Amino acid sequence: MNHADTTAAATSAPAQADQPGLILLTHPAGRPPAQAHTGLASLELAAPIAENTAFNVGSVAKQITAYLLVRAARDGLVALGQPVSRVLPRFKVPGVSIGDLIQHHGGIRDAESLLSLAGFRDLDHYTADDLLALAYRQDRRAVESGRFLYSNTGYLLLAEILQHIHGTGLQDIADQQIFTPLGMTSARFRNDPREVIPGAAASYQPTADGYLHQQRPVTLPGPGSLWCTAPDLDRWLGHLSREWSLAPGSQLPFEQYLGYRPSDHHPFTYGAGLYADPRPAHTAVFHYGHEQGFSAAAHLTSPGLRVVCLSNHARIPADRIVAAALSDLAGQPDTHPGQLLTRALNTQPAPAPSATTRRHDGTPEAEHTPLGTYTCDEVPGTLRLTRSDGTLYLWRRGTRDRLTRTGPATYTGDGYTLTLAATEAGPGDRPRSFVLDLDRAPGLHYRSG
Repeated sequence: MNHADTTAAATSAPAQADQPGLILLTHPAGRPPAQAHTGLASLELAAPIAENTAFNVGSVAKQITAYLLVRAARDGLVALGQPVSRVLPRFKVPGVSIGDLIQHHGGIRDAESLLSLAGFRDLDHYTADDLLALAYRQDRRAVESGRFLYSNTGYLLLAEILQHIHGTGLQDIADQQIFTPLGMTSARFRNDPREVIPGAAASYQPTADGYLHQQRPVTLPGPGSLWCTAPDLDRWLGHLSREWSLAPGSQLPFEQYLGYRPSDHHPFTYGAGLYADPRPAHTAVFHYGHEQGFSAAAHLTSPGLRVVCLSNHARIPADRIVAAALSDLAGQPDTHPGQLLTRALNTQPAPAPSATTRRHDGTPEAEHTPLGTYTCDEVPGTLRLTRSDGTLYLWRRGTRDRLTRTGPATYTGDGYTLTLAATEAGPGDRPRSFVLDLDRAPGLHYRSG
């Protein structure tokens, strides 16, 4: 591997100097990179975002994890078609291969989505082991074979597979095979929330009264918790571009090892930790990340244009900035990132502050009629249903969600749908069971205890 050229011309884009912000880097093929940044990395310290500011890049890290598995397969250490259970005996879901996990076709429920059902609160510390414990409770696919279901848990399992193969943790493997050879000195999978990341930005959510920190004490090696600067992420994209060019028979990176399959965003497909636009005039690979108030976007076109955006402002998503920048670059390829960033910010909806709200509506508990307590074999903990003034409520984590009836037996809550058995959907019934479909964890069957 060769070090990528990272000599960059950096400018500051006009913006509110007392707000969180972002950095945008563009690197056309055969030319030096350029970047622009705006806003503060730390509101408390009035520290501005700079070239060496490290951000949590979230799911952008999936391509790093996937590449390490592709490399292990290329080196004959594992087969991507191999059943996961052969490497991880505690894994119970039959018929799921390593490649299925990489491409989100394993039908594995996202364990983070299950945490609130298991009793975790927003500021509770949880680790990869907590999520893996939920993953190992699953014994069947949440969706039919061949269907895309985005799952961070699948990538936690991939990190476990890598550790089993190499006998060391993800950070050590990535250091040896990627970060050190490429000179990515800032790149770090954060395994402990107490670990100090040099030059790290903090993330913020605007509210009616100012800003709130969005970071929570979470460690997710594999799908997230990779901290990195924009120049170092550009180094990775340079390596990805070289890998792509060395396989001229393949339309997309690593396609010779793992074909791309349909994703959750048509017409994009998904391969080795990368979404792909396979259309001839738009061929590119990319990934976005949204993690604890941070957002990140990394985009690589087949001609070799690299675009990176990292944001610590919860209301300025990096993917929208990159989309606007790419649109401008298509017509004016020599536009400097400072101009791109200014235009993108001026065309984005204003980041309106949002007041924090309680999950429940304040109705006194005494006015609620208990209907039952419910358990699910695949999630620890219990849920409760109550009814008040003809309205159904679901209780979790000590708070209650007011459910909106959308059909004879279906109700919607905050990020999920609850379906009662048809014979138990009437206003006076005490349901014996229901199915809870979370966005990334469908098909949870709850029964009264």
